[in-house]
Amino acid sequence: MSVSSSQSLLFRTANPYEKLFGYSRAVRRGPLIAVSGTTSIDPVSGQMRHPGAAYDQARAIFAEIGRAVEALGGQANDIVRVRMFVTEASDTDDVGKALKESLGDIGPAATMIVGARFVSAEMLVEIEADAFVMQ
Repeated sequence: MSVSSSQSLLFRTANPYEKLFGYSRAVRRGPLIAVSGTTSIDPVSGQMRHPGAAYDQARAIFAEIGRAVEALGGQANDIVRVRMFVTEASDTDDVGKALKESLGDIGPAATMIVGARFVSAEMLVEIEADAFVMQ
């Protein structure tokens, strides 16, 4: 769902943390789309998907990031930067593989930080993204 707020377009989902903490999944202002830290919580049901599987969580997250960017008028190839937060060093190869499979042709700037802790122990990966939409 996109709603307008001043000069920003907002994209919100059923993720319970969005409502609880008062943020949007993604915000577009001008050509910039900023996608909030995204986990593998199902955007419709609000339930956690793929507990214990970092690769599957990352694939689901990249798909949700793509949906958020598209909902605000962008495309996957507009994604210019991703920030990946991973709880365990042993999961970095799986998260990197998911990045390459999801956005490898685009080649965004990327950072991966290991040792993160999230609001739920089931969350192994959280990813943020920025997109720049050329008109």
